[in-house]
Amino acid sequence: MSEFRSLSFEEVIRALETPADTLVLFHRNPDADAVGSAFVMKKILSDLGSRALCVCCDEVPARLRFLTDGEQESVLPEAIPEDFVPERIVSVDTASPNQLGSLWELYEGQIQLMIDHHGMGEPYADHYIRPEAAATGELMFDLVKQLATDGRVVITDALCTNLYAAISGDTGCFRFSNVTAETHLRAAELMASGIDCAEINHRLYESKSMEQLRAQGAGISNLQLFAEGKIAVITFPYALKAALGLRDEHLETLVDVARSLSGVQLAISIRQPGTEGVFRVSTRSSCDYDVAALCAAFGGGGHKKAAGCTVTAADMDDAVRKLLSAIDAEQL
Repeated sequence: MSEFRSLSFEEVIRALETPADTLVLFHRNPDADAVGSAFVMKKILSDLGSRALCVCCDEVPARLRFLTDGEQESVLPEAIPEDFVPERIVSVDTASPNQLGSLWELYEGQIQLMIDHHGMGEPYADHYIRPEAAATGELMFDLVKQLATDGRVVITDALCTNLYAAISGDTGCFRFSNVTAETHLRAAELMASGIDCAEINHRLYESKSMEQLRAQGAGISNLQLFAEGKIAVITFPYALKAALGLRDEHLETLVDVARSLSGVQLAISIRQPGTEGVFRVSTRSSCDYDVAALCAAFGGGGHKKAAGCTVTAADMDDAVRKLLSAIDAEQL
């Protein structure tokens, strides 16, 4: 049984409303939901009278920095000012300790609150988890709306932009099966605020750097098919990343490239961040196969149709073998 409590919505608000210097943690290889939700949380805390800083073990990718402009130059822990001593630590959009990366070594046992929407994970603090939400951004929307109604949070264009980007980012621009009627209603309210949703989606989905395009081309060359074409795996070893002059942030969309191939039911990207035998895995399901359960077996988590984990293996071939051996292809 978990030692941590499941909190109500009202208890989350009570946990946030006391002014305190606060760190807002979010998961490594941050996506739009993580970044958007973290900076919305920072705004909530600031309006409630707290000093807050967003922290991640990886820097915010260039394509998402429009969500952080004017707020923080860096989210890395070494950028925390020496005079900032956290009295409270919360996390957003992070389902398990592994997803915090090196932050877990720094803050294990010190996190008081986690807010998340992933149905499969490992709670590591008192938590508010709503698996039926398509994005953590939906939970943040509800917090903002409640606190704005009470007059304690001021709604700005930047706040609405971050909320919309968070929700759009985790729904594939509202294309994924996790989207509900409530998701669309929240998005409609944000659109009505007057923000440029078309520009936000262009930045998230259509504007790519030359490095991202180079990564996608190399990823296609490394695509392998298994289970009669139902499983597509893109591998990206460190040597290839170094040879092409790429960073980890340029490899984020590889799993979507694998998923786009006709007939693929289970898409996997395996990336090697460094020379050691550690491999980052992203998975997507286009059927009823539960990739969250697959990733949980390796200490990761996520949703039934989108999840991630880290695999330790001798080399890339070994990492592929370990993942494939854990998949029941008959379920595809």
